[in-house]
Amino acid sequence: MKSSFLVFMFCAYFYASNAEVYLEEKFQDDSWEKNWIYSKHPGKEFGKFKWTAGKFFNNEEEDKGIQTSQDARFYALSRKFKPFSTEGKDLVIQFTVKHEQNIDCGGGYIKVFDCSLNQEDMHGESPYRLMFGPDICGPGTKKVHVILNYKDKNVLINKEIRCKDDVYTHAYTLIIRPDNTYEVQIDGEKTESGELEADWDLLPPKKIKDPEAKKPEDWDDRATIPDPDDKKPEDWDKPEHIPDPEATKPDDWDDEMDGEWEPPMIDNPEYKGEWQPKQIDNPAYKGPWVHPEIDNPEYTPDSELYKHKEICAVGFDLWQVKSGTIFDNVLVTDDVEYAKKALSGLKDRQDGEKKAKEEQDKAEKDAAAAAEKKDDNDDEDDDDDDDDGEEEHVPQVEENHDEL
Repeated sequence: MKSSFLVFMFCAYFYASNAEVYLEEKFQDDSWEKNWIYSKHPGKEFGKFKWTAGKFFNNEEEDKGIQTSQDARFYALSRKFKPFSTEGKDLVIQFTVKHEQNIDCGGGYIKVFDCSLNQEDMHGESPYRLMFGPDICGPGTKKVHVILNYKDKNVLINKEIRCKDDVYTHAYTLIIRPDNTYEVQIDGEKTESGELEADWDLLPPKKIKDPEAKKPEDWDDRATIPDPDDKKPEDWDKPEHIPDPEATKPDDWDDEMDGEWEPPMIDNPEYKGEWQPKQIDNPAYKGPWVHPEIDNPEYTPDSELYKHKEICAVGFDLWQVKSGTIFDNVLVTDDVEYAKKALSGLKDRQDGEKKAKEEQDKAEKDAAAAAEKKDDNDDEDDDDDDDDGEEEHVPQVEENHDEL
């Protein structure tokens, strides 16, 4: 028992000592601009990021990140770091997103690249290893993208993962493990998980329909059939419309001028529609025919779906209609526990933002009410001035006491 415990402790120590943080960007000062490169790809109107904590925050200095600053712009910004392979390791991609502008349509995701990325020419078609994060466009699109590149093909997850759509900071975490499983977390809580092979169409299907198999000609898959003994009643057939029996020829109707008068047609209350024989159970019914499957000769298992030979850069490659998104706390590591600890202050940050937002909204509401009241008072003063002016111009009537 003691030796097993020692082995466990050794493995834990070995893993911890070999865990690495490849990139941790908190945008704590304006030196971030020295490490991040803007794309100069031709034909795109790119927007700039600004360094700020936004309009409301918990701690202005600690909460600073980079914010999209121009509406209806593409954004392309990336940073490289020491390359590494994910072979035999967890891969953790984590960052925070704050859509404080209440985004209507735009991306909030991050892309991960290998060293082939030309940072000054980065654009939407630049090859990437994975793409992860929220994407919002109108009420219909509010999801978390998880796109993996496998054999130079970008493959979208086949599950729908809903993202956060409020104005506060939220953390997005993607963990890809060497056992070909994954986990998506939002604010440190598991939102989705599973197997890479099951949740992405990275490989051909294991089974396919047998191309040689065909449904037998005598296979009857009709659950019911018309009753051959059912006969149509003799009085069934009635016209759908009949002349209105209550209609009368107008007094001013002239047959020579207007033609022969005919009463208007109305729905026939005795019309029963097209006759159909009743349905009975089909005695020859065999059930739905199921196409038999065979092993797919094109399928080959891959125990290294998770593996990336080289990861070297991350970037924001986005389009936003309404700017104002703040990105922060970018982390690339193989240490799941470190990533978890990095979110330890998230709840305090969110609570602080909510409090600051409420105070800001109240101040704006009070200011608007005060301005409206001032306008009303100014209008009343104008009315009083008008009344005074009228009184000054009322002609005086002199009384003639001699005539009284």
